[in-house]
Order: sequence, then structure tokens, then C-alpha cells
Amino acid sequence: MNYLAHIYLSYNNPKLEIGNFIADSVKGNDYLGFPKTIKNGIILHRKIDSYTDTHLIVRKAKSYFSNYGHYAGVISDIIFDHFLAKNWGKYHKTPLLEFTKSFYQSLEINWDILPARVQHFYPYMINQNWLFMYQSISGISDILFQMNRRTKNISKMNYAVIELRENYNELELLFSSFFEDLEGFVKNETLIGY
Repeated sequence: MNYLAHIYLSYNNPKLEIGNFIADSVKGNDYLGFPKTIKNGIILHRKIDSYTDTHLIVRKAKSYFSNYGHYAGVISDIIFDHFLAKNWGKYHKTPLLEFTKSFYQSLEINWDILPARVQHFYPYMINQNWLFMYQSISGISDILFQMNRRTKNISKMNYAVIELRENYNELELLFSSFFEDLEGFVKNETLIGY
């Protein structure tokens, strides 16, 4: 799952959201230096990633993007965030635009704890409102274009929107089915100790 799903799966706990959001920028045992709830968010992120990477439905979704090699996982994560954003009202009572603005404010308040990598891309994220633009195909196209640029045009991810359009309904069904499983997994994990 990508940024929006990780934030959503923190169930309105601001510190857990931050940990879940920054986790990709925290390597190895470096998470141990963070306050408890942020540390728990980083751990939760890693558990979500492990669960996602081994799920049969996710493997099926990745197969639609097999032409992109090991980038298929990144692409399917972004695509699944698109379906979450598109169907946001089904999952969350706060409108997506309001939700994203609130999260950005939380990042600003906690600026000092953010890893340097997050501090670096934060202005771009806010300026372009990445989390909100996930809801449209044109927004996803822009995200994939930026990701391709970051790989120095090696990934060709910008073309994945073609497969998205061609298999849109099937991918949306896969997302819906998987996300129900993932929410059950996360709720069980958060009951255990977050």
C-alpha cells in the first residue's frame, strides 16, 4: 500500500499516522529512537507491507503490471491508493480534502521528528497535494510520471496508466476484496497493542 492507505490504516491516531507515513524513510533499528506511538506506527507500516506483499490478491494485481519488472509492486501500491481515494466516502467520514489538509498540518506540527528525506519531499507533497490527487486517473498519471523521473526513466512507470485504464474494473474489484482483508488484519494488530 502507498501513503494514503498507510495513513488511513492508522485510524485517526495522529502519531500513529506519522509513524506509518515516515516508515519507508526509517531504516533497520533506527525506529527505536522515536517516541512510542510513532515507533508503533513504523512497526505497523512494516507489518502492513509484509501482509500486502504476501497476499494472493495483491500478487494478482501486480500481474497486470508485470512488464515493469520489480516496479510492479510500487505501481500496484499507487493504483490501490487511487481506488481508496476514489471511494474515500465508503471508508472514512471526513472528506478526503479535509483529511489530507489535517494530515499535512500534523506533519508541520511534528516537523522536528520527520526524517530528512520526508522533510525534503514534504513541500512538493503539499504544493501538489499528492494524497488528494490520487483520486483521479490524471492525478495517478502525474504521480507515475514523477516516479519514473525519480528512476531516471528506467522504470517506465509513466506508461502503467495504460494498463490501469485497460483493466480498471478488474483492478478495482481486486482492491475492494484485498482492502477488506487488510482492514481486518490491521484492526487485529491494533487491538493487540497500539
